[in-house]
Amino acid sequence: MEFLDEESISTFVDALVRLVEMAGAVVIFVGCVVAFARFVWIGVRERRAESFVRVRLDLGRMLALGLEFQLASDILRTAVAPTLQEIAELAAVAAIRTALNFFLAREIQQERRELASADARGSSGAA
Repeated sequence: MEFLDEESISTFVDALVRLVEMAGAVVIFVGCVVAFARFVWIGVRERRAESFVRVRLDLGRMLALGLEFQLASDILRTAVAPTLQEIAELAAVAAIRTALNFFLAREIQQERRELASADARGSSGAA
């Protein structure tokens, strides 16, 4: 039995895939829990819609990071002797996740602009 035979490599890569998937799920879960706690805290204290922009921005960042981990696990999954079907599935999943990341990044940029304009209005009103 050879140490670097295909079965051993496949088993090792499967373990890595599970770790990376779990990391992505943990990032998304923690981001959601933190965002929810901040949402409740801000909702009780301030009750203004503008106050939630930072919460949405931070949640968006965590979702984007979690999606990157999930995409990385999909890429790892096809690292060992992929079939054409696995490559096609990876391409479809990668396209969907890339589109999600694109729209999420666009929304994050919009939130940043709103936050910057709100900060500018706040600082010009204080002067």
